[in-house]
Order: sequence, then C-alpha cells, then structure tokens
Amino acid sequence: MIATAISPQEKEEIQKYFGLPLEDLTPESFKQILRQLRAKFHPDAFEKFEDPTVREVMTEKFQTIERLAEKIEQYFSGKAQPSAHPGDEVVHRNDARFAFDKMKIEIITSDKDLKYHLFGAYYRWLKFGEKFKIPDSQASIIIDEDHAGLSIGFRESVRLYLTFGVNENIDEITRWLFDKIEGRATYLLIEGKKINPSFSEMLTAIKRVSLLPPGA
Repeated sequence: MIATAISPQEKEEIQKYFGLPLEDLTPESFKQILRQLRAKFHPDAFEKFEDPTVREVMTEKFQTIERLAEKIEQYFSGKAQPSAHPGDEVVHRNDARFAFDKMKIEIITSDKDLKYHLFGAYYRWLKFGEKFKIPDSQASIIIDEDHAGLSIGFRESVRLYLTFGVNENIDEITRWLFDKIEGRATYLLIEGKKINPSFSEMLTAIKRVSLLPPGA
C-alpha cells in the first residue's frame, strides 16, 4: 500500500491549528484539540454576528481543520506519511541562484484594504502601470487590478508581477511581501500554484520557479 503524502505546508498548517508538530500529536491529544477547534470555528457559532464575511472566513478555517484532521487520522493509521517536495534541497542550497522577470503572483483576500497596506498612497500610481520598487532592493512590482465579488461576503484578487535579478536577496524580498500580507491574505497563487500565506511556503515557491540552471 502506497501512503498518501503529507506536504510540508500541511505539516505547517497542522502545527498552526493544532499547536503541536504532527510527530508530537497523539491520538488522545488530537481528539481533544479537534473537539475544541470544531467548537471554536464551526460557522454556526458565528450566525449571531449576521456578517456574511465573518461566516465565510470561519467556514474556510473550519474546512481547513477538517481536511487536516483527515490527514492526521491517516497518519495515525499509517495511510499517510510526511514528504518533501522533490528538488527542494536544491533551491535551499547556498550556491543556488535566482532571477525572474514578471513572476505572476495573485493574493486572494477578503481584506478590502490589503492593496493599500502593500503600497500605501503609491497604490494610485500603480494603476497606471508604474513600477513599485521593493525597499532596500532593486526588485520591482507591477500591479494588475482584478477585482471579483462573491455571492457571500467579499473576495478580491490583487494581481502582481514581481521582477528581480540574480543579485537580489530572495529571503528579504519574500519577507517584505509576507510581512505586508500576514493575517490579511486567504491564499496566494504563484505562477498558478496555490500557496498558503506562510513565509516558508512563499519562499520555497518563489525559489522553485525562479531557480536558475547551473552556469546561467
């Protein structure tokens, strides 16, 4: 029997929601924490607020918890095992080099003010196609507006194109972006791949798509 893989980002989510690394959970502690999480995040508990956005956010969290709970149960039964993304050891090597021209990044958010938090007053100029220079670097961003509403609550996609050269510090660029969206983004799409808004997952995803071949 081939075990289902538990991705590094799922392990990170498990620690975030359940408060312990996957390997430190026991069946008893898992059941106890899961009961508490279900009670805390069940969407019905937020009906009293009569706010569709709050209900939507809590529904997403509740669904994430249920998805992770299924993976944990599979882990306990031996049907799922942690795995690393193939090739990730290469992107984290000290001699790895990175560069990309107009990397497409979409930030999905229910926070109407996220784009202003990212760029401040400069946002109004970005709508005319000007570049935003990331502080303390030569990396730049061009923004492409793409708003979309949902039948329940509010959802917006802030579409960016990130450009950086081989002399840039990818960790610092990613840290700047992460600090701006932390707690505000639902998820990201980096070159079409869905990414959770965590620093480690964002950094690895950006490095994967921008890794230069040896000698380039």
